Amino acid sequence: MDLRTRTSLAAALAAALALGTAGCLGGTHAGSAPGGRSPAAAGTGTVIGGTPQKGGTLTVLSNQDFTHLDPARNWVMGDMDFGTRLLYRTLVTYKAEPGAKGGELTPDLAEDLGVPSDGAKTWTFRLKAGLRYEDGSPITAQDVKYNVERSFSPDLPGGPDYAARYLAGAEGYRGPARGEHLDSVKTPDERTIVFELRKPFAEFPHATVLPTFAPVPRSHDTGSQYDSRPFSSGPYKIDAYDRGKQLTLVRNPHWEPATDGVRKAYPDRVVVMMGLRANQIDDRIIAASGADASAVSWGKLRPESTPKVLTKSDVRARLLSESSNCTEMVQMHTGRAPFDDVKVRRAVQYALDREAILTASGGPALGDIATALMPGSIFGGRQPDTLGIPATGDIGKAKQLLEEAGKPEGFATSLTVSNGDKGVAEAVQQSLGRIGIKVTIETVDPSAFYDTIGDTKSRTDLVYTGWCPDYLSGSTFLPFVFDGRYIKEKGNSGNHSLFRDEATMKRMDEIAAMTDTGQADRAWQELDGQILAQAPAAPVVIERMPLLVGTNVAGAFGHTSFGGQIDYATIGLKNPEGAGH
Repeated sequence: MDLRTRTSLAAALAAALALGTAGCLGGTHAGSAPGGRSPAAAGTGTVIGGTPQKGGTLTVLSNQDFTHLDPARNWVMGDMDFGTRLLYRTLVTYKAEPGAKGGELTPDLAEDLGVPSDGAKTWTFRLKAGLRYEDGSPITAQDVKYNVERSFSPDLPGGPDYAARYLAGAEGYRGPARGEHLDSVKTPDERTIVFELRKPFAEFPHATVLPTFAPVPRSHDTGSQYDSRPFSSGPYKIDAYDRGKQLTLVRNPHWEPATDGVRKAYPDRVVVMMGLRANQIDDRIIAASGADASAVSWGKLRPESTPKVLTKSDVRARLLSESSNCTEMVQMHTGRAPFDDVKVRRAVQYALDREAILTASGGPALGDIATALMPGSIFGGRQPDTLGIPATGDIGKAKQLLEEAGKPEGFATSLTVSNGDKGVAEAVQQSLGRIGIKVTIETVDPSAFYDTIGDTKSRTDLVYTGWCPDYLSGSTFLPFVFDGRYIKEKGNSGNHSLFRDEATMKRMDEIAAMTDTGQADRAWQELDGQILAQAPAAPVVIERMPLLVGTNVAGAFGHTSFGGQIDYATIGLKNPEGAGH
C-alpha cells in the first residue's frame, strides 16, 4: 500500500473515532491529552461495553510471551499492568479510571500513600490488616522488603531501579542471597515498613506503584524461575503457564475484596494465548466469533488492519486508542565508533524521515511526530521543537555533518527492532540510506527484545525502542534514559545509547533536588534540549495504543499510566454465559 493510501486511511480513522460511538461510556478528560494531543484525539477516556458481570473467561490474544512476570524484573508497561492488576499488589497503585484520573494514586497494600519525615528522606507505610497470599498465609512488611532486596540481584536483571537510585546504603548491594540485607529498609513489625533514602524524594509514593514494591515470601522465591510462577497476592493465581504458548489464571480464593479498592476481578478465568500472528489476532477479534467474542488484543492493531476496522461501524466502536504516553526513538551506541562522534549522531537525527516512520506506525490517527525526548503530557502541553528539523528530514544538513565527521560516503551498521516493528525499521533503513548509511535490520521476538538490547557487549549499534514515564514527572524519564551511572553490562534498561556525560548527570542531580515543581519542570525541559543537542538518541514518534476488544467485552479502557494498555483491574464480560462459554 503506498504512503498516500495509508495516510488517508489513518486520517479517516482519526476522524471517525474523534466523533465517538454509541454504546461507549466516559468521555474526554480536560486539558491536553497524553503525548501532547488535543482532547478530541481518538479514544481518550473511552470505556467500552458498560459494567461487566461477574464470571466467564476473558481471553487475551497475544503474539508474544511476557518479558517478565517476576515483580523484581517486571518493567515493561503491558507486563506491569497485567502483573500488578491481576497477580500481585503493591504498596500504592493507580486508580482504575479512564483519562486523567488514571494518573492519581490510591493505597493498595498500604493504608495510605505513605508518611514522610526527615524532609522526605524517610517514608513509612503501614500495611492493611487481613492481607493474604494464595495459600492463605499473611502478607507481611518483611515480604515487601525481601522483594525490594532481591531486585538488586545480578541474577534478576531488567527491573525498575528506583530502589538502587534512592535507598541509602544501596551502593554495591547485590541482593539477599548471601544473607545480606539493606539497613535502609526497616520492618519494625509485620505491618510496618520504613524506607530511608539517601536524598529527599517527595515523589517516592509514585515509585511504590512499581512491581519492586510487591511482596514476595522468601519461602517461595525460586530465583530466576520465579518468572514462571509468581506467588499471588492479587485476585488471581497461576493455574498453568506453558511459556510462549498459554497462561491460565484462576481466582485466588484468599484475595479479600474488602481490602482492595481497585481490582474488581470480574472474570472467573483469564487465559492468555501466545505466539499468534498479529494480523491473525486482528482478524479474530474483528470477527468476534465464538470464544473470540470474549477476547481482547494484547498488542496494537496493525496498520494494515485499519481498513477492516473502518468498513464496519460496530467494529470501529470496539477500538480503543488511548495515548501510549511513550516516546519511540532510535538510540545510538555512543561508546562505539562511528556513533561515538556527535556529528555522526546528529546526522542520523537530521536524516530520519519521521513522517514516513509515523506512517509505518499507523499514521496520524495512531501517533504524533516527536519533536523532543519527553512527551508533552509530562508538562501538560505539547512538546517543544528545539532542533527545528523538518518532519521529513534535512538531507543536506545530514550529509554536511557526515562529511565533517570524515564519513562522506556513509558506512554500514545494524538496527535491532521488535519483530512487530519491521515496517518501522524499513522506514528508518530508507531514511538513513539517503545519506549513505547502510542499515541491516535484525528482528527479535518481543518477549526477548529487552533482554537482547540490554546485553551491552553483543547488541547492535542502533536500537529502536521507547520510554514511558512511570508517572508524570521529568524525573522518571531523562535520568532513566540518559544517566550513565546506572548502565549495566547485562539487563541494561532505558539508557540504550550508553550515554555518559558528567555535566548531564550533575544537572540531573541538581534538578532532582529542587523543591519547586514548576522550576523543576522548566529545568527538565531545558535539559531535554541540551541532551538532544548531544544526540545520543533521535526521538521519532509518540504513539497511541490501538486495541480491539470482542463484542462480549465490557469495562475496557486504555489506562494512561500503563501506556494506553487495557486496565485489567476492571475489565470483564457483558454476558459470562455468552458466546464461547
